[in-house]
Amino acid sequence: MKRNRVNIVTLGCSKNTVDSQKLMRQLQAGGYNVNADSPDHSDIVIINTCGFIHDAKEESIETIIRHGEAIKREGRGHLFVMGCMVERYKEELVSALPEVNAWFGVNKPGEIISRLGLAYHHELSGERVLSGVRHYAYLKISEGCDRTCAFCAIPDIRGRYTSAPVDELVAEAEFLASEGVKELILIAQDLTCYGIDINGKQMLPLLVSRLSEVKGIEWIRLHYLYPSGFPLELLDMMQSDPKICRYIDLPIQHISDSVLLKMRREHNGSETRALLNEIRRRIPDAAIRTTVIAGHPGETEEDFSSLLSFIGEFRFDRLGAFRYSHEDETYASLKYSDDIPEKIKEKRVARIMELQQKISGELNESKIGMTMMVIVDRKEGLFHIARSQYDSPEVDQEILITSEKKIEPGTFVKVKITGSTEFDLYAELA
Repeated sequence: MKRNRVNIVTLGCSKNTVDSQKLMRQLQAGGYNVNADSPDHSDIVIINTCGFIHDAKEESIETIIRHGEAIKREGRGHLFVMGCMVERYKEELVSALPEVNAWFGVNKPGEIISRLGLAYHHELSGERVLSGVRHYAYLKISEGCDRTCAFCAIPDIRGRYTSAPVDELVAEAEFLASEGVKELILIAQDLTCYGIDINGKQMLPLLVSRLSEVKGIEWIRLHYLYPSGFPLELLDMMQSDPKICRYIDLPIQHISDSVLLKMRREHNGSETRALLNEIRRRIPDAAIRTTVIAGHPGETEEDFSSLLSFIGEFRFDRLGAFRYSHEDETYASLKYSDDIPEKIKEKRVARIMELQQKISGELNESKIGMTMMVIVDRKEGLFHIARSQYDSPEVDQEILITSEKKIEPGTFVKVKITGSTEFDLYAELA
């Protein structure tokens, strides 16, 4: 196979982004010219798929078909498909999409490298090709999950929870810093469990402490901290270490005990309330982000009302709501009837987001007049688009800075908030 241009198309979550970037580094070391999501013709197209929810699976299939047709029109090229959807549905996909030359599941970079006639460089396993934005990067600290949430297929796709060694993650962070990364965003299916599979105890505080020592890293952000067993030591670290963003991503999914039991979550409503109140007590200015699911099998109007009331009472800084859907081979799909009509699910999600829009508008309005440090992500039209420590890229609100002065992406600047909408802030240089 000719060693020339490879285009890697990444779908789904930030964990897939990390996998693709690491694969790009291996291919680059093997002499390939690699690109990410390039519209130009490539000799090899590799699509990294998502198979977590129905819409993501549809997007993956449509992307495969589109690239397959493009290769057919050109009369040359190879199409490889990898990732979560392949892990779940390979047999069905092979027969349905004959235009694909090879299929690879998750955690199979060595197989792809071998298929291309290359040797896998283990010494480069902590390196990657940064595609797109270069001043922040995701650091995947573990693979898989040991939780048994009824609605989730991730353990079947990604396997058992496996923590990456601390020293390897620190070395990876040092590489990223040398490439200009200033903000590390720690990701996993569950940050809370980090290290338990290594020596039987939580090691996330230790890891965060070590990462904070890496020269060049200015912000460390934590994504997806499971509520049960939340390491409260992190709150003390956030108070004392300015590098650790006061940002807590804590998906609660629901507040009703009966729904949480059906979801097979390891926390109940009272424990959830106690943890959230403790976070607010210790770090009053922390931005707390959560996600909730509406329309889970068995969710009554009373259950939903309790969730809506709790959201209004607690006033989360950031909140995403998802409509429940059966996922193949999950506990919920095998044990429960999907008994809530889609229209009711949609109405419940809409009511949640309407409430959250009101809360966000009020919280943002209260920030007018404040000064804060932000990192500039890009220039867009008349504005420099930035974020504070309370905002994660791609999922949270942005701060639009009015300034005639050119500000390079990745620059930290102090701004004064001058205006607000429900989901954005306006600012000027302080």
